Amino acid sequence: MSNPSKNILQPDKWVDLYADYLFNYAVVRVNNHDLAKDLVQETFFSGFKGKDGFRGQASERTWLISILKRKVIDHYRKINSAKGKKEVRMGFYNDEDRKGSWIEECVPQTWANEAETNIENEELKDAINNCVSALPEKYRLVFLLKTEQRYETEEI
Repeated sequence: MSNPSKNILQPDKWVDLYADYLFNYAVVRVNNHDLAKDLVQETFFSGFKGKDGFRGQASERTWLISILKRKVIDHYRKINSAKGKKEVRMGFYNDEDRKGSWIEECVPQTWANEAETNIENEELKDAINNCVSALPEKYRLVFLLKTEQRYETEEI
């Protein structure tokens, strides 16, 4: 028994009926006219290639839009995989007003300048030396032999 409300495909009319609608849909999502045209063309090609899989449960336009949506998603996936890394949002400043979006592999490793790092290292070294000098002689000697002289535990 045939279903009278079943939708059918008419690929020979797609350009006249749906090209403008699909183009407008695509251009809003990719913000590039040439790319939007290419995506619509790929949509028509994929639709024609997969027309045997059309079950008629949706309208022809809805079916084409679903193909176009997947084309747009695939486009962005391709761009992101070409970058190789995801975009991350990170704040490198003390105030939360200034944040930046970075491609993960391009995130700066440090924002501190070298002078500050050297000062911090000197301060840390002084603090460690103060702690070590406060140790009893036996423990201080073991610590220095192990960490500075790099003696093995058995040798100490």
